Amino acid sequence: MSAKRTVAIVLRQLYLFRGSPARIVPLFGWVAIDVVLWGFITRYLNSFTSSRYNLVPTLLGAVLLWDFFTRVMQGVTMAFFEDVWSRNFLNLFATPLLISEYITGLILSSIWTSIIGLIVMLALSAGVFGLSLVGYGLPMVPFFFLLFLFGIALGVFASAAVLRMGPAAEWLIWPIPAMLSPFAGVFYPLSILPSWMQWIGRALPASYVFEGMRTIIAGGAVPQLDLLIGTSLALLYLALSCWFFSRTYQHVVKTGLIARYSAETLS
Repeated sequence: MSAKRTVAIVLRQLYLFRGSPARIVPLFGWVAIDVVLWGFITRYLNSFTSSRYNLVPTLLGAVLLWDFFTRVMQGVTMAFFEDVWSRNFLNLFATPLLISEYITGLILSSIWTSIIGLIVMLALSAGVFGLSLVGYGLPMVPFFFLLFLFGIALGVFASAAVLRMGPAAEWLIWPIPAMLSPFAGVFYPLSILPSWMQWIGRALPASYVFEGMRTIIAGGAVPQLDLLIGTSLALLYLALSCWFFSRTYQHVVKTGLIARYSAETLS
């Protein structure tokens, strides 16, 4: 695997942002709106609850973590969609570029785009609403890392699905985070869900993040076992999604379906 070709994928994304500043706004615009909206909602709800219980860490913290997960996933898919929209795949893979190099480039692109969104979220939540997840110390780091792994895995899988089904399948990808959130227990414990939903929730690495976050906020110890299970699931899903993307690419090349992404199909 060539580091130069991997970096070239990342540089392409950087050049796209440099050439079109309008692409930069979505990196922090939507997350800023979510943080502000939920921040004021939690302040309003706090006025009806006991003064001993603060909803800001529970609700706004959950929104912040879920938005981070969404940004990570969309960081991968948006970098992939740029090639879909420009019909650039034949140009890319007419070069010696390997699938592993391409996927790694997508992941690296997601890292820096999601970091921008995370910095904005942390700054807004701390400066406006007094929520500093950094104040919880090192125990929060594994939760962010776990969400990052799961977001990457889901982004690679979603990109492979679009590659297999065609550009129109893009619209099936955007709702995925919203569809997973009821099962992941973002705003409530899994114990209140029906049994069949709890089973699905336990198969999602994100559910271990939010269960653990609520435990830490309540003053409990870091759930080491849950972190281990969640991280193992995330690594498994990441390996499977990369395998799925590679097999999908081989299929679309052998069957000629990759021509759907060629500029010549526009005529």
